[in-house]
Amino acid sequence: MARVSLKDVNKVYRSRHHEVHAVSDLNLTINDGEFVALLGPSGCGKTSTLRMIVGLEDITSGEIHFDDTLVNRLDSQARNVAMAFETYALYPNFTIEENLAFPLEVRGVAPAERRRKAREIAEILRIDDILDQRPSALSGGQQQRVSLGRALIRDPAVFILDEVMSHIDAHLKFQMLFDLKAIHQEMKKTMVYVTHDQVEALALADRVAVMSHAELQQVGTRNDLYHTPANVFVADFIGEPPTNFFEAELFTGGNGTVLKVQGTDLEIALEEGHAQRIARWNEKQLTVGIRPQALHLGGDPSLPALEAEVAINEYLGERSILTMVNGRQTFRAVVDADTAAQRGDKVRVHYALDDVMVFSGKTELIIL
Repeated sequence: MARVSLKDVNKVYRSRHHEVHAVSDLNLTINDGEFVALLGPSGCGKTSTLRMIVGLEDITSGEIHFDDTLVNRLDSQARNVAMAFETYALYPNFTIEENLAFPLEVRGVAPAERRRKAREIAEILRIDDILDQRPSALSGGQQQRVSLGRALIRDPAVFILDEVMSHIDAHLKFQMLFDLKAIHQEMKKTMVYVTHDQVEALALADRVAVMSHAELQQVGTRNDLYHTPANVFVADFIGEPPTNFFEAELFTGGNGTVLKVQGTDLEIALEEGHAQRIARWNEKQLTVGIRPQALHLGGDPSLPALEAEVAINEYLGERSILTMVNGRQTFRAVVDADTAAQRGDKVRVHYALDDVMVFSGKTELIIL
């Protein structure tokens, strides 16, 4: 296993007419045996980062270390990194056992040892009953397990997974999430998982590194990202349904400090301590974020509330999502599945002041 450190790493793709800065001044440490997910939308730089770690892309500037070894100029084989891709890339004429054992055969490992290791990995992945079959006879989930096993059998220092669940249906995906988590806990490999799916990242990773526009936005545990997002992007990208955002203006008067939501009659009162923190930023135009899960229909009447008209009641089985409108502002709340509110009903949704996030209107960084 290895600790992976990226220091001031940049990747610039250049052509005759222009250049694209794919990764900008990335600093990230993945600890020995840690499971870290690189999460972000398409084009954010996560795949370029992965390819630089593996050695498939040259680094424009910066350093990548495996433990104390600088690997910038080492090829992927010398780095002892194994990869599993979204495409399974299995050899169709090989049996599953032969597919699993092939990396060891290339290394010149004796047949008996190859067979032992293949069966050991197959048992961990629960595919030991299909070792004599060929890939065409397997389901997508089984093929993905074989692909994972072929990477794991090499006993790599770092294990890279690149969008490995893109071709798996929802039911199999939840099983694979469980399997991958169990594999990591059993084998304690340093794992880097690249995905655009927050559910996968939050379910699997010890820490998640969120990227956007070639830059690392925040790295932390799922609680860090959900409860203390660094900026508007992270607050918006993490959480389902997405965070409600309100453009608001700060007012201070005889009744204390309030945030008046633009285009509505909504006001959000602030506690004195929060008001003082906001005042230090010297900004009047701010962005307020409240997660739909923090808005409660028929909640504690002593708590502050937002009033609105129901536009949609979306029933999802174990819960419902109310979409509400006040003036030009639309926002949502997660409510009980048996909520009877219908289009046109007037409702009050309560919230706790501790659940209100306030961001700078200029930088979009979190203030509180």
